[in-house]
Amino acid sequence: MSFADPQTLVISGTTISLPRVSVGEDESEYQSNDGLTKMTASHTYGKRTRRMLRADTSKITSDPFRPSENVKVSMACYVVFDVPPAGYTPAEALAVYTGFKNQFTGNSDSLIVKLLGGES
Repeated sequence: MSFADPQTLVISGTTISLPRVSVGEDESEYQSNDGLTKMTASHTYGKRTRRMLRADTSKITSDPFRPSENVKVSMACYVVFDVPPAGYTPAEALAVYTGFKNQFTGNSDSLIVKLLGGES
């Protein structure tokens, strides 16, 4: 089953609509009309179950080495749940995620700010 269509992503106060562009057996993709932002939800099954929600975004910016030229740069941000096929209920996995999320969103995302600055 797929998420609602379209999905939305808010980046720096700008809401980006992401209509569904692809549905597979274990994956759905949502992409902005300009193709610069994409969200993917996927599931991989094996010895462990991997569930991933990923956002990819691109922009055009000046090349720092050749300021007169523009280049496309990209980044990704994602959450992965790597769980055994049995032993953790969805509610238990959600509890782990909630604790983790509270750790990095507390204090105005200061932990993520530090991580992005190279701290560990």
